[in-house]
Amino acid sequence: MEFRIAVVKGDGVGPEIVSEAMLVLDKIGAKYGHTFSYDEVIAGGCSIDINGVALTQQAIDTCKAADSVLLGAVGGPKWDHNTDAAKRPERALLGLRSALGLFANLRPAMMYKALADACPIKREIIGDGFDIVICRELTGDVYFGEHGRRESTNDWGTIGYDDMNYSEYEVERIARRAFEMARVRSKKVTSVDKANVLETSRVWRETVARVAEEYPDIELNYMYVDNAAMQLVRNPGQFDVIVTGNLFGDILSDEASMITGSIGMLPSASLNESGRGMYEPIHGSAPDIAGKGIANPIATILSCAMMLRYSFGLPTEADAIERAVEKVLDEGYRTLDIAAKGEKTIGTHEMGELIRANI
Repeated sequence: MEFRIAVVKGDGVGPEIVSEAMLVLDKIGAKYGHTFSYDEVIAGGCSIDINGVALTQQAIDTCKAADSVLLGAVGGPKWDHNTDAAKRPERALLGLRSALGLFANLRPAMMYKALADACPIKREIIGDGFDIVICRELTGDVYFGEHGRRESTNDWGTIGYDDMNYSEYEVERIARRAFEMARVRSKKVTSVDKANVLETSRVWRETVARVAEEYPDIELNYMYVDNAAMQLVRNPGQFDVIVTGNLFGDILSDEASMITGSIGMLPSASLNESGRGMYEPIHGSAPDIAGKGIANPIATILSCAMMLRYSFGLPTEADAIERAVEKVLDEGYRTLDIAAKGEKTIGTHEMGELIRANI
């Protein structure tokens, strides 16, 4: 089978980690008889330097023509002074999400046994580990509502406002994504909202409940977002698939990432209704270590595994990558971000080579 991938290496450590991930895909292709072709796309800070904007129409067109997009990281202090939105590296992410119709963000948070000591939660709490996926709605909620400022009618000064809203359609499609994922996992969905306070969350909960009737084999629980934040550190093993809105998902997915021990381990996928997506590590561009060859490529490599599974329908190949990562960790190899005190560390390329050798 042949697949065309748009590759956005981006800024900071992006080029280093994406290059290793591409070599992993090439190894998968050689072993399983697939061909992966790559169209490199300039976006983010590097695009600002070259093109004057973070995302060009040419970049959008290339990504839309591909079967999926692999992205490294964008941004850095170099561009923080820009006040023009088109000249902010983050604009590349928002622009691609919009252009590609990416409404579902999937963030796994898995505790590898070999990295249990890196987890900030006590061993007696994490037990045999945990395996969570947060299914976050990505194109609605307060981030995409009306924003503005107005003067108060008293002497309180300027008022800022942001409109939080969700349509039934938006909730239905993310809920179905969550239930479908749960069917191939542990058949449990936790819907997170704030229905005791917010009308938006009441519509969310009512809609999720209606969709759940289509999935009688899936256990559905509801949880307020403040309790969910507490439960993630109190007993993360109780969760399987968490489905929630954009704002709550943004916060909870970052919390979930940190209880695994390192954000350098965590991949993500953003999918549209056709199943095409953009795959990226959840960490940033880390410009302070760019070019030093010490960045952890595992999150990007695991993002490729998600691409194979969710966009290309190649679960066997995805499993092969994930098993290789776990084996390398079990053998004690560590990059700097996941190494305990005194442990010997290896670099970006060495980690990539070891993973490829174990496929």
